[in-house]
Amino acid sequence: MKSGIHPEYKAARIVCACGNVIETRSTVEEIHVEICSSCHPFFTGRQKLVDTAGRVEKFRAKYGLKGESAGEGVEETAETPVEA
Repeated sequence: MKSGIHPEYKAARIVCACGNVIETRSTVEEIHVEICSSCHPFFTGRQKLVDTAGRVEKFRAKYGLKGESAGEGVEETAETPVEA
């Protein structure tokens, strides 16, 4: 390897939103993730609801859309016909 062109490879911490901490090595010292192998439904067999309401509100604020917040005022219908 040529010297001076590669990033420094050092000890790193991966911190999950559930509180799990994984020690590894990387070019970045600390990495924050939302879902890890300790809380992911594929590995645990349990269903976990991921909060997306904040993302919807952020989208509406960004584009200036008005309306109900996520899930409020939404009627469930079998099928809505499309008018031509």
